[in-house]
Amino acid sequence: MTAAEPVLVADRLVKRFPGVRALDGATLRMAAGSVHALLGENGAGKSTLIKVLTGVHRPDGGTLTLGGRELSLHSPHDAVAAGIGVVHQERNLVPGFSVAENITLHRTPSRRGLVDREEMRSRARRCLDLIGLELDVDTPVKDLSVAQSQLVEIAKALLVENTVLLLDEPTSALTLAETDRLLAVIRRLRDQGTSILLVSHKLEEVFAVADTVTVLRDGASVLEAAPLAAHSRSEVVDLMVGRSHQQADFPARSFDRQSAPVLELDALSTASGHHDISLDVRKGEIVGLYGLVGAGRTELAKAVLGLDRITSGQVRVGGRAVRIGSVGQALNSHRIGYVPENRKEEGLFLDQPLTMNIAVTVWQRIRRALGYVPRTRERALAEEYIGRLGIKVVGVGQLAGQLSGGNQQKVSLAKWLAARTEILIIDEPTVGIDVRTKAAFHQVIWQLAADGMAILLITSDLPEMVTLADRIVVMRDFHVTGTVPNTHDYTGISQAVIALVHRTERPAA
Repeated sequence: MTAAEPVLVADRLVKRFPGVRALDGATLRMAAGSVHALLGENGAGKSTLIKVLTGVHRPDGGTLTLGGRELSLHSPHDAVAAGIGVVHQERNLVPGFSVAENITLHRTPSRRGLVDREEMRSRARRCLDLIGLELDVDTPVKDLSVAQSQLVEIAKALLVENTVLLLDEPTSALTLAETDRLLAVIRRLRDQGTSILLVSHKLEEVFAVADTVTVLRDGASVLEAAPLAAHSRSEVVDLMVGRSHQQADFPARSFDRQSAPVLELDALSTASGHHDISLDVRKGEIVGLYGLVGAGRTELAKAVLGLDRITSGQVRVGGRAVRIGSVGQALNSHRIGYVPENRKEEGLFLDQPLTMNIAVTVWQRIRRALGYVPRTRERALAEEYIGRLGIKVVGVGQLAGQLSGGNQQKVSLAKWLAARTEILIIDEPTVGIDVRTKAAFHQVIWQLAADGMAILLITSDLPEMVTLADRIVVMRDFHVTGTVPNTHDYTGISQAVIALVHRTERPAA
């Protein structure tokens, strides 16, 4: 194989599922020692292509070659043996195992028939050093943050010197500093000769590190192995969505700023470490909660919902102090809904049909006297919100786990809309979602507030925050460092928010 020849070629791949042609002649060509970006909207076929490249799915047509030799992958083990490593968007770690045990899980060192734990720790430390992560390798993975778990996944993939490394949304849970560190690792691996396939919806990262790009749309390649430097960001987005895309510019929403808050946190402290947290949300208002990973935003939301212990202070709904013990009580007694960040583990029943996933929050309302839920009512409800949110499905009986990430997030939102919530807490609504789906989500959230819903929006996407929030409450280390009114001056707001993110002293009481 000469330097000019591609190291990995997926040629005219076809993959069919019942009612869906997920790959329709997709082609991918990766050069040795390069970073190749794979872009496309949710549902374009990116995940299916990666699963074919890693032996999870067998293609129905087309060929795979690595280093000029044709591949026939029957399992993920075959892909690893061939030199193809992967870091999936969903974490694939064993929670009860230590960091070292997870990193060396498939290549556990032994001596005289026993696990060599010192060598295991040594190998794990070397992998962590590659990405600059200081972590006790004996720490159980269940005690790690989301960002730390993601970095351990990447370290695990670096244990083996792969010819090709596939990274599926590797920075979705990382801070800016962690992202910069990872991009530096990607460049270092590329310079050492590894070919890296980067799947990301964060185009600023793609343009910072990728050499070439392939764009998928509807299962086919519409741009193939093109030099990224020859294309602007807007050109790439146009290819992804199939038409010119413009950033949504929402008109101003009006709400009564003098009205009484519908949700108030007053001097709240929790068992997780929050101290003296105070904020409020009014009907028709979007209050943003911003901070880096580890700031305590998700933990605060879970405390409000009864998933963590409140040690002092009050939660008030409609001016009345309440003690919420569960998500069910939050919904049924106080009309509070919660769209979690981790939709696959907390937001959906992946092995159940869409009818169940959307109607689950309203079973109590539509249950008949004899105690059963009418399937016709359940189906009608699912069809209503599938249409309202533009969820792409084969039918209402389709399993939630068969949908793309963006459509899964829409289903996670649909069940709370069906429940007629009045207060909605939304955590990282557009992580891992393409530009067009993100714009559609923004429109839905904006309209919900315009219709009178009170929304607490947690997001690490500052442009998203400026697009939607009326006020931005900034958190650091489990306390509030300040609040920034949204004047829609992106530069000014960004500077003010970042200053509060890095503020270490607590504001005066």
